[in-house]
Amino acid sequence: MPTPPPADVIEPHHRNVEEIETRAAFDRRVATGSLAGVTVQGLRLDLDPVPDLTGTEVTGTLFVGCRFAGREVGADLVRRGANVVPPFSGLPYPTQPSHLYTADDLAAGFTEGGFAGMYDTRVYEHFRAHGGALPDVREALGQRLHDHGVDNALVDATRAWLDAHGPQSVIGVMGGHAVPRGSAAYRMAAVLGRELARADRLVVTGGGPGVMEAANLGAFLSAWPADELTAAIDLLATAPDFTDHDRYTEVALQVRTRYAAGPTLPAQRPAPADTGWARSGGLAIPTWLYGHEPANLFAGRIAKYFSNAIREDTILRLARGGIVFAPGRAGTVQEVFQAATKTYYGTDGASGAYVFLDRSYWTDELPIESLLRPLFAASPFGDLSTTVHLTDDVREAVRVLTAS
Repeated sequence: MPTPPPADVIEPHHRNVEEIETRAAFDRRVATGSLAGVTVQGLRLDLDPVPDLTGTEVTGTLFVGCRFAGREVGADLVRRGANVVPPFSGLPYPTQPSHLYTADDLAAGFTEGGFAGMYDTRVYEHFRAHGGALPDVREALGQRLHDHGVDNALVDATRAWLDAHGPQSVIGVMGGHAVPRGSAAYRMAAVLGRELARADRLVVTGGGPGVMEAANLGAFLSAWPADELTAAIDLLATAPDFTDHDRYTEVALQVRTRYAAGPTLPAQRPAPADTGWARSGGLAIPTWLYGHEPANLFAGRIAKYFSNAIREDTILRLARGGIVFAPGRAGTVQEVFQAATKTYYGTDGASGAYVFLDRSYWTDELPIESLLRPLFAASPFGDLSTTVHLTDDVREAVRVLTAS
């Protein structure tokens, strides 16, 4: 019988290696005369003022994804004991992103070129042109480096939130990508996202359209009155179908602009620095494997991966405070049992509630309860069947997820 990994493997932890991800931090460190043992990520060191590193100690320094003023600069650093992993040329994406994406990052180029001109779409078209899920070696290495950078940035982005609120404050929201804007299911997921954010919970979705967009939208508007969320959904409902890529994206950007400078949500506890995004949209973790779907532009931070497998595991690993499953088809059912495996074996530690919205759907159409309860009852960590909840009431779902 499998046993959970050691606690130090699954618990969030602070790294011992100093990581430098901004030019200001880099310049301060260079001023001390030493970069020894430091990791420098994704910096443009070829831009003015170009740093002079000839007198800087660089033994054991790792430069990954950095651009230098010339090849000789990188070669000199290697000769003096540094490790240099340069960015790959000819790629439309960074091989070592130092920060998570934002909606503005993914939508860049839409104003000039529509959906086809967006950064998000251009990366997807490159992905398709270079083998898709089965890329050649060079492309595969570039994608793996990129996804490692996203892994690293995700840890950095969530550290302050987890330190302040703990892993049980992170709630996953799963459900159908084809749910149209303005539908009852869409509105229900949006209210859920809003109420969870107002209860100091970090909403995490798969970053797609449908239920996922709705949950991030609710978190995005968590500081606004409830009638403003209704108004935003009504506007979005003028472009209900995500296959109408340009119109779907255009209306999302209109809503973002309308509510860009909104009120501040009063926190139940003092908000730590660098966590405002968590209460203004939460987190989305999408993949370019599904790049034919328009980007979800309502998340506060976006951890976009090439690898769908890494992305799915990351969502479920983070969502230690519980997961909401709105109606969905094969992809959602896969996520149910992928999450259930982690809970059954305690792979990532204690799990929260499993909340299934729409009792009739999950009882009559897809009888999830009759499969999940017996499985959880037989967990090696005791009877976990009481963690399964079916409801038609969003507020009941919120009560279950925020009970502790």
